[in-house]
Amino acid sequence: MKIDGKEIAKKILTDLKSKVQKLSLTPHLAIILIGNDPASIAYIQQKDLKAEAIGAKTTIINLESDVDNSELRKIIKKLNADFSIHGIIVQRPLPSRIDSQTISLAIDPKKDVDGFHPQSKFESPIAAAVLEILKDTNLKHKKIVIVGKGETGGKPVTKSLEKLGIKPMVIDSKTPNSSEITKNADIIISAVGKPQIIKPEMIKNGVILISIGLHKGSDEKLHGDYEDDEIKNIASFYTPTPGGVGPVNVAMLLKNLISAAEN
Repeated sequence: MKIDGKEIAKKILTDLKSKVQKLSLTPHLAIILIGNDPASIAYIQQKDLKAEAIGAKTTIINLESDVDNSELRKIIKKLNADFSIHGIIVQRPLPSRIDSQTISLAIDPKKDVDGFHPQSKFESPIAAAVLEILKDTNLKHKKIVIVGKGETGGKPVTKSLEKLGIKPMVIDSKTPNSSEITKNADIIISAVGKPQIIKPEMIKNGVILISIGLHKGSDEKLHGDYEDDEIKNIASFYTPTPGGVGPVNVAMLLKNLISAAEN
């Protein structure tokens, strides 16, 4: 059965809109985009659209892909000092020349609504989205496999599950016998962003599939880590692309923004 991320997000956004109407200010999110990655642009468009829908404001700062660490830190410093801005995100993935850890530390923890700063009080929106999607599932009695260890997907989801006392099996391209591991999984959370990461022969009947990863296919459309048509009759539940994790991720980011504005 397809998991309707848009419907889940709609309920969250309705609640956030009500909260914004009670505030004496307009929650303001600054989004820094470096380069023109298609998946990043798609996500930013949704963040901008949904922010407007709940009464929040966004400022998008589009930088060339050759921007350096020093210039990026200067921009973040200005945003940190701007009292009208309540949340700051630097859209991932970042160019290889940018030190992601340095940039994460440059953002004021009170404005780090993406949850990358070690002192940020905010949970990673992507991790919060996955937990929201799975909230009616008894996770402690499931074999959970996370595919990918990246800082924007696999890593934060793993950390959030571990905080709940759940230890998922984390695999990547170097893991031996990875197909045998995925075949025994009750839940697979894939966070790679490449074609055919999860194939039908790698999963068992009744598995729950969550795709965080995104990539642009040869058809110029965004795809997840598996093709929906190939797995829909095998999985008991699965998130589609588009309309799966993405909308919930955006809603959880805006939830963090409203929290930041309230404080």
